[in-house]
Amino acid sequence: MKELSINATVENIAPVTDFVNGELEALDCPKRIQRQIDVAIDELFGNIAQYAYNPDVGPATVRVEVTEEPLAVVITFIDHGVPYDPLSRDDPDVHAPLEARQAGGLGIFLVRQTMDDVTYAYKDGQNILTIRKRLTEGGAAHGTAD
Repeated sequence: MKELSINATVENIAPVTDFVNGELEALDCPKRIQRQIDVAIDELFGNIAQYAYNPDVGPATVRVEVTEEPLAVVITFIDHGVPYDPLSRDDPDVHAPLEARQAGGLGIFLVRQTMDDVTYAYKDGQNILTIRKRLTEGGAAHGTAD
């Protein structure tokens, strides 16, 4: 397991992405899967940066673990901010006309559609959000395509 502790700021999305991509490249992760993970990092870490400590800045930890059989990456985002379960929101109606849609929720919806597993827990004063993605091309649980 590798771990990065960093301030939860929008400016730190790029260093977090670079940290995770370094691990993915060492695993010869297919580019399509890496792009999906990059979008998930942008959404999840961006939400922590914008909302967890607002208006202050606080720490976040990003953990990267690799599992075998099947080969997968597990990325955990941990913060001590305001308790919030993004998975508790209803999925947005992506078929509704734009003018009828409510703001918010599309990013976490995309994360849920592209990752194989997304879980949330609030434990010991921490938000803990974990995503898992298989690193083989056949690993798209929801049949997503480029």
